[in-house]
This record gives sequence, C-alpha cells and structure tokens, in this order.
Amino acid sequence: MPPPQTRAAIAKLIKNFFSSSHFAVVGASNVPSKYGNRVLKWYILNNRPVTPVNPNETMIEDLECVSSLSLIPNLDATNTSVSVITPGKVTKQVLEEAAKLGIRRVWLQPGAEYTDCGEFAEHAGIELIYGGPCILVDSPKL
Repeated sequence: MPPPQTRAAIAKLIKNFFSSSHFAVVGASNVPSKYGNRVLKWYILNNRPVTPVNPNETMIEDLECVSSLSLIPNLDATNTSVSVITPGKVTKQVLEEAAKLGIRRVWLQPGAEYTDCGEFAEHAGIELIYGGPCILVDSPKL
C-alpha cells in the first residue's frame, strides 16, 4: 500500500499535472449543478485545452464529447492529464484505460476514489492525486 500523500507531495503532483498541454474530464456533464460540469468549466475558463469524456453525451459546453479516453482526437498520452469525476466502480475502469494508453497524470476529484486506487496507480506508473484535493479549490492560481 502506498504511503499517504503529504502536502508537499500533493503540491508536486499538482504542478506536474498542470505541465500537460491537454486535459480531459471523465464524467463531464451537461448539468450545471454537477461537479462534472463545474470542473469542465474550470478548464474552459482557465483557457486549458480540454476534452469532455462521457459515453452518454455528444456535446458538452459547446465541446465535442468522446465516450472514452482512447477516443480523444490526436491523443498524446505523455502530455495529457485527466480529471475524473465518476463513481469508484467507473473510476477503476478509467484508471485501467489510462494505464493501457500510457496516460500518467490523473486527478481523482473528491468522491471518485475507490479502495485500492493508490496501489493500482503506483503499480501502473500513474501520478495520482486523490484523497481530498479538488481542482476547484486546490488548483494553482492562473
């Protein structure tokens, strides 16, 4: 089991997360009150290139939506960071897909975690932010 994330470790992970040139929001939503929509809007408002990911939508916030990470157009896994706002059962599948694609930076928004997510990420080589930090609160001031 990986050690708990310290404040310094989380700060470093967040810095690395935002070094990417593209972002994806898995669990993006068309419903303004849902966190999947709020997180997506955060990227838009901060001029970050972002792709919404939701298998039940085709457009969210005037952006073309894809049904999975593997369908992100021109995916450059080494320069893509992913925010996840899904139930834990779905999150596990998202992390497995990210690992398979070579995506190495993932931020599980509060509530998206599952029991062994930290251990899975450590073994898969994924830099995982989880266990409390929220992009809406803990993102760098841009």
